[in-house]
Amino acid sequence: MLTIAVSKGRIYEEALPFLENAGISPVDDPKKSRKLILATTREDVQLVIIRATDVPTFVEYGAADMGIAGKDVLLEHGAESLYEPLDLGIATCRLMTAAHKDEPLPKRRIRVATKYVKTAQRYFAEQGIQAEIIKLYGSMELAPLVGLADCIVDLVDTGNTLRANNLEPRELIMNISSRLVVNKAAMKIKHQAICELLQQFEQTLTRRRAAS
Repeated sequence: MLTIAVSKGRIYEEALPFLENAGISPVDDPKKSRKLILATTREDVQLVIIRATDVPTFVEYGAADMGIAGKDVLLEHGAESLYEPLDLGIATCRLMTAAHKDEPLPKRRIRVATKYVKTAQRYFAEQGIQAEIIKLYGSMELAPLVGLADCIVDLVDTGNTLRANNLEPRELIMNISSRLVVNKAAMKIKHQAICELLQQFEQTLTRRRAAS
């Protein structure tokens, strides 16, 4: 049995063509079912439906053999203990800094609100900027508006939420997409089954690139 960890929402929806090409479709609709472990149309594959931020943890500790997670989550988790064989090129966005429109950042030590604490610390250290990182779990755009932070680090897709709150994207930290990750022990123990899935995922990726 192969267990693949994936989160509901955009990543799952955009991963469907990869899963379906490998003959993997959940027996129960994850949008409607309350089950967290879903049987699939392949008897040797099951899906576990978890929070996006938990995917690398489940894979690292062997609760799942494989997983699909955004590069932002992998960076924050520290994915050195995982194999990352494929960039699926799905659920794309940008990890950026953002601040008040047309207002320069102060010269003093800046305050940065984000849920990507480790990534933000690395980025500002590399830029030689002294930054106090404030961890938030949501409503990031609110932090500069109420004076909690000078800027934020967050994912940007259309930028509509930033503009609605008189904020603007500033520096690009990284382009983000979802990656396939594999548990290292599983790669050895279930090598053939995992490699077959990887090959099928690669075929789907090749077709998508050719069509674009």
